[in-house]
Amino acid sequence: MPDLNLTDSYDYHLPEGLVASDPTDARSDSGLLEVHPDGRLIHRRFHELPELLESGDLLVRNVARVVPARLEGRKVGTRGRVELLVLEPVEGDWETPGPTLFYALYRASKPLRAGSAIEVGTAPEVMEVVEVPNGGRALLSTRTDRSLLAMLERCGQVPLPPYIVKRRQTLQVPVSKEVDRNRYQTVYARQPGAVAAPTAGLHFTPELFETLERRGVETVDLCLDVGVGTFRPIEVERLDLHQLHRERYHIDQTAADRINAARREGRRIVAVGTTALRSLEDQAVRGSEVRAGRFETELFIRPGVPVRWVGALVTNFHLPRSSLLTLVCAFAGYERVMAAYREAIERRYRFYSYGDAMFLRNQRC
Repeated sequence: MPDLNLTDSYDYHLPEGLVASDPTDARSDSGLLEVHPDGRLIHRRFHELPELLESGDLLVRNVARVVPARLEGRKVGTRGRVELLVLEPVEGDWETPGPTLFYALYRASKPLRAGSAIEVGTAPEVMEVVEVPNGGRALLSTRTDRSLLAMLERCGQVPLPPYIVKRRQTLQVPVSKEVDRNRYQTVYARQPGAVAAPTAGLHFTPELFETLERRGVETVDLCLDVGVGTFRPIEVERLDLHQLHRERYHIDQTAADRINAARREGRRIVAVGTTALRSLEDQAVRGSEVRAGRFETELFIRPGVPVRWVGALVTNFHLPRSSLLTLVCAFAGYERVMAAYREAIERRYRFYSYGDAMFLRNQRC
């Protein structure tokens, strides 16, 4: 057994051809690798998921909606090119009409300066640079009667993960932006604010939820705004030296009551994705019951950190040396997970955001 506190223990080689650059024709036709606690691996299709769930299970999903947060623009006056990735509004919100302050990451040939202006879109929207607090990050303000979200819907692009962009460039295969606007979004996405999709949910369809309901599986929603930090690998040698990025999440009173009831009744909680699991386990750290409200979490789940409340997990295959991979190893056991990854590579499963999925059970249960 390797030292599970070393980042190198979560590295693996993935042939570039296994990175999924585009979605399957039908969402639920994706592969589904079932990982048993005894180490058995069963190869399925995602539409078989209902066979793995039981009447009384509580399926918890993340209803965060990906916003088209990538903007390409030019500086007013110099016409220098600027690329922006909108992170979050800091005064106002995504949907209220009128000027909005927001943070964005930026790339430009020369640093942005406070007081300068940027225009984006073919019928240009203009925004002002208010402050540049540190390299690569800026505070900006829109100059429009539209909401920030409406401006992004009009001028922005889906902020695809860099490995999808790289793969498409390598293949030289153009893909319609409308495909990504539809498929890099769950069918149940509701609350805008994410800059990356909760990708385990991309495989679900309305028909699949109808099947689950007929089987007696209950579904409940929370919202965690998936941030850009989800793409960042762990760059330190030891996990105990890594500071995980902070993410915000919201649980309403109805969801809190239903999750607490399931736990009291001994019913299994099934998380759709690492974001739903992280939100629930952050609540477990805070107390004995789920509380309604808005929270921020920096919880870093890795081997040695127990997963207390979630009994089963649906998740995609994750980047090497990532906090998402350490979470899955903590949940289902390091050797089982890494053996499953080796099998998935040998069987040529599709990896990452547009890739296939896994179904795992908590090693503690």
